[in-house]
Amino acid sequence: MKHHHFVLVHGACHGAWSWYKLKHRLESAGHRVTALDLAASGTNTKSIHNVQTFREYTEPLLELLASLGAQERVILVGHSLGGLNLALAADRFPKKISVTVFLAAFMPDTAHRPSYVIDEYCARAPEGAWLDTQFAPIGQRDKPLTSMFFGPDFLSSKLYQLSPVEDLELGKILTRPGSLFIEDLSTASNFTREGYGSTMRVYVVCRQDLGIPLEFQQWMITNGGAHHVLELDGADHMAMLSKPQELCDCLLEIGATYAPA
Repeated sequence: MKHHHFVLVHGACHGAWSWYKLKHRLESAGHRVTALDLAASGTNTKSIHNVQTFREYTEPLLELLASLGAQERVILVGHSLGGLNLALAADRFPKKISVTVFLAAFMPDTAHRPSYVIDEYCARAPEGAWLDTQFAPIGQRDKPLTSMFFGPDFLSSKLYQLSPVEDLELGKILTRPGSLFIEDLSTASNFTREGYGSTMRVYVVCRQDLGIPLEFQQWMITNGGAHHVLELDGADHMAMLSKPQELCDCLLEIGATYAPA
């Protein structure tokens, strides 16, 4: 059996902890797994107030890829906002990545600004969709930035509605203020065709996701040109918590199919 190195990238306000059910399952199947904390996330010591740009937020992932050996390649898995971290990383290190996996994630394209899929998501969100999520200005006058912190109602009714209640409690305790980095991403240059655009993109649809609804996932798949699509049934936005075994099987299938021996 071919051994893969899976790198798991969490979504906004979350951390490496959100993969706790999946990590050992992939490892038990014989693979190497790195679940990392992005800047100001999980156990990372930075505060979101000290993170000015999306690139700074992504730094731990970029450092990991930079540290890989010349022949090493990884399977990058991004959840939710983590899809944009994947795109940035793939733009810098396309040769280090065998496949990018978007798990109910924002999947950008190369034709629009990096903020495009988030702008569209916000534009299509019905009034009141963010419930008790808190937004606050945290940038400098010349570099505006908005922090975002999911509220308990948003977590329970939009993200964790099919997850075990223990995992929801874990989420309430461990989530930290983050950001969508819209202001920064809207002025950043497009992801390139030679970088991000050259990587194999697989989308894993979570059918019962209320955080990034099914129709929006499908719109991004068409817009961003996913090469392959897999679906998880009975999975809410936190598929790694609500359907960990099914997600593990899904990733093993992706590894076997798209990561060349």
